[in-house]
Amino acid sequence: PSAPVLNISPVPLKGFYLPGVAPHDFQRGERVELKVNKLTSTRTQIPYEYYSLPFCQPKEGVTMSAENLGEFLSGDRIDNSPYQLYMRDDSYCNILCQKKFSKKEADEFKKAIVEEYHHNWIIDNLPAASVIDTEEYITTSYSRGFPVGYADTKKNTYLYNHVNIIVKYHELSADENRVVGFFVEPFSVKHQFMNGALWGGSFEVVPPLATCDKTRPMELDNVYEEQKVGAGTVLFTYDVTWRPSEIHWASRWDIYLSMDNAVPDKVHWFSIINSTLIVLFLSVMIVMIMVRNLRRDITRYNRVLTDEEKNEERDESGWKLVHGDVFRPPAPYPMMFAVLCGTGLQLLCMGFATIAFAAVGFLSPANRGSLVIAVLVLFVIMGSVSGYSSARLYKTFKGKEWQKCTTYTAFLFPGVCMVLFLFFNIILATYHSTGSIPFMSLAALIALWFGISVPLVFLGAYFGYKTPPMEFPTKQANVIPRTVPEQPWYLSTAFTVLVGGILPFGACFVELFFILSSMWMDQYYYVFGFLLLVFFILCVTIAEITMVLVYFQLCAEDYHWWWRSFLTSGSTAMYVFLYSAFYFSKLEANLPITYVLYFGYMFIVCFGLFLMTGLVGFVATLWFTRKIYGSLKVD
Repeated sequence: PSAPVLNISPVPLKGFYLPGVAPHDFQRGERVELKVNKLTSTRTQIPYEYYSLPFCQPKEGVTMSAENLGEFLSGDRIDNSPYQLYMRDDSYCNILCQKKFSKKEADEFKKAIVEEYHHNWIIDNLPAASVIDTEEYITTSYSRGFPVGYADTKKNTYLYNHVNIIVKYHELSADENRVVGFFVEPFSVKHQFMNGALWGGSFEVVPPLATCDKTRPMELDNVYEEQKVGAGTVLFTYDVTWRPSEIHWASRWDIYLSMDNAVPDKVHWFSIINSTLIVLFLSVMIVMIMVRNLRRDITRYNRVLTDEEKNEERDESGWKLVHGDVFRPPAPYPMMFAVLCGTGLQLLCMGFATIAFAAVGFLSPANRGSLVIAVLVLFVIMGSVSGYSSARLYKTFKGKEWQKCTTYTAFLFPGVCMVLFLFFNIILATYHSTGSIPFMSLAALIALWFGISVPLVFLGAYFGYKTPPMEFPTKQANVIPRTVPEQPWYLSTAFTVLVGGILPFGACFVELFFILSSMWMDQYYYVFGFLLLVFFILCVTIAEITMVLVYFQLCAEDYHWWWRSFLTSGSTAMYVFLYSAFYFSKLEANLPITYVLYFGYMFIVCFGLFLMTGLVGFVATLWFTRKIYGSLKVD
C-alpha cells in the first residue's frame, strides 16, 4: 500500500493501511475462517456473547480469538464458527446443524429479535455487511451486522436460519486471492426434507431438502414458509457465493467507512463552513468592539494628565481600576482550580494527539480496539503534563499544600471515571454481558493508572514546583480585596455561563451527531481530518467568546475572572449533554439499564469535555489579561 495521507476528504483515500496490518493471500480451495463476534443491539446497548443464544457450535468446540485490552473494553468477544468456506468454492444448501429448542430457548430468541439484536461476523478481519431482501426493496447496510430475526406487524417473530454468504475476492494470481468484500443475506425458511423424511443429525446420511436448491443460492421467491420462533426443531443452512472484484485490498474498507456514500460529502463541508462562519463572526466582533475600545482605553489611561486635570482629581472607571486585584488568586478553592486546569490540559493534549494519529491513519478500524488503547495510553502519558501545570499554577497562587494538590490531580478525574466504570461493570456482569470486562483486563487498567499515570503526575508536579511561578504585569496593591460594585443581570455568573457555551456548541454540533452515531449506533466514524479542523475551530471559538465576556466583566470592575473564565467556556459541555439527551430518543431504549449506561457514559464524556473546554477558555483569558494590563503604565 502507498504511504499514509491526512484523511481530510470524506471519501477515504488509498493507502489507509499502515505496516502491521498485512494482507493474507489465499490459495484456491484454502479454508477461509468465518468468525463470530458479540451480539449487539442499539436499543439495549448490552452486548452478549454470540453463543449465549443456542446457535450451532463448532464440532471441535468454541475457541476465543486472542484479544487486546481495547477489544475487551469495547465488549468484543470473537469466537470460531462451524461455517465451512473455501476460497472460490461455491456451495449451496449446506446444512449447518439441527437444533431442538425448548420453550425457554425459544423465548430467548424472541426477546433477542424484539430487542433488535444483530449478528457481527468477520472474515479475514472484515465485518459482514447485511443485505436484507423484502418484497418491496433490498437494503444493504455496512454497519451493525445483520439481525437475528424479525417481527411482523402482528408481533409474530421469525428466525433467520438460512444465510447466503457472499464473499468478494481480488485475484492477484491463480494462487493469490485476497478477500475484499463480505456480505450476508439472511432468510427465514421453514425447512422440509424430501418426502417428509426426518433427519437424526448424522452427517453421514443426510436426506435431500425440498426447501432449497443445491445448484443455486436462496432467493426470496423460493421461500414458501418462514421459520416462526417457537419450541421445536429448527434446521440451520447456508449458501456460499464467491464473486470476483476489482477492488484492491488496501481499499476494501472504503465502502464500510463511507457506508456506500450514505452521508453526502456536503454534510461535513457544511459542518466546517458553519463552524468557520461562527469564528469569523466572533473575530469581527472582537476587532470592532474590543480592539477599538482597548486602544481608546489604553491611550486614555496612559495619557499624562495636565495640572488642571490633576487638580480636578479626575475619577477613573473601567478595567484599569482593578489592576491591583485582577491577578489575585481565585477565590474560593484555588487548589481545586489548579487541579481542574491540570486535568483539562492533560485531556486536551490527549484529545489532540488521538485525533492527529487517527487522521493520518494510525488508528485503522481494521485494528479493533486501537482507538480505545490510544486514548488510554495517551491519557496515561500526559499525566506528567497535568502534574506540571497544576503544580506550577498552584505555586503561582502561593499554595503550600503541594502534596494534596498533586494527589487530587492524580486521582480526581480518573477516580470518578473508575468508580462509574466499576459500577457499570457490576451491572453488566449481572446481565452476563460481554460489556463487563474480565478481571485481568480490569487489573491491567488499574496497573496503568497506579503504575504509570500516578508516578508521571508526581514527576511532572516535582518539576512544576521547581519552576519559578508565573509573573504578572501588575502587583497586588492591597491586602484587603477591593469591593466589587453591584453587577447588572447580564454580567452575572449564571447568565454569562449559560451564554458562553452556545456558540462553541454551534461550531461542533454537526460533527457531534456523527460521533454519537459512532458511539451508540455501531456506525464507523473515520473523517478524523474533518474532526481535527472542527476541534481547532472549537478551541478558537471558546477562546474568543471567553475573552469577550471577561472583558465586559472587567469593565464593570469585577476582577473575579478566574473561575468565571473556566465555567463560561466549560458550559459547552452542558449543551453537549443536553444534545445527547435529545439524541437518546433515536435509540428507542426500553430498559432502565440502557438509560443508566447511556447517561452515565455521556456524563463521563461531558465531564472530560468540561475540563478541556474550561482549560482553553482560561488559558485564552490569562493571555488576554496579561496582555492588556501589561500595556498599562501603572503608578
